[in-house]
Amino acid sequence: MPIRAVYFDLGGVIVRTDDKGPRTALAQEFGKSYAEMDNAVFENESSILATVGHITEDQHWQNVIRSLGLPDSEIPRVRTAFFAGDSIDWNIINFLRELRGQYKTGLISNAWDGLRPWMVSQKFEDAFDYLTISAEVHSGKPAPEIYLHALEKLGVQANESVFVDDVQKNIEGCEKLGMQGVLFHSTEQALNDVKKLLQA
Repeated sequence: MPIRAVYFDLGGVIVRTDDKGPRTALAQEFGKSYAEMDNAVFENESSILATVGHITEDQHWQNVIRSLGLPDSEIPRVRTAFFAGDSIDWNIINFLRELRGQYKTGLISNAWDGLRPWMVSQKFEDAFDYLTISAEVHSGKPAPEIYLHALEKLGVQANESVFVDDVQKNIEGCEKLGMQGVLFHSTEQALNDVKKLLQA
């Protein structure tokens, strides 16, 4: 069956930490490695709760800051420094914009509740017909519910869709439902893989 919808992940795909310098410097401030700083923000119970919308992003950052022994007033500085090396891949965004009209486009992202307003502020939410954000739907990849929600919102069947993600278990999760999965390694590779599926 021909592809009717193209879905992309955000973190690690559309938005990537291309410059590790700022996060490394922040980690050193707290006597941590880069990986340990990453874990302090992403790999903990607070982040899991925020990812499925059980606490807000602001509440999560309060937990992060307190775990670092800092007052809440330090949240803006630490958050800004943590994400300072991140960049948006406009090649992917422009690709999705070009697809709209001929194909439906969607986002499927494990993310906190601040993602939607951030995307609006960065002016690229228009690349998508619908945004499926885990904190808003209270389910995260690779659980089937989040993929089924995304498919329902675009009105397509699993075998009519392709999903690009940089995490193998998330690709396996979508493929179990019958979606076509593309594991992201680089922009060129991912876009080429998607184009081949659209032309099949």
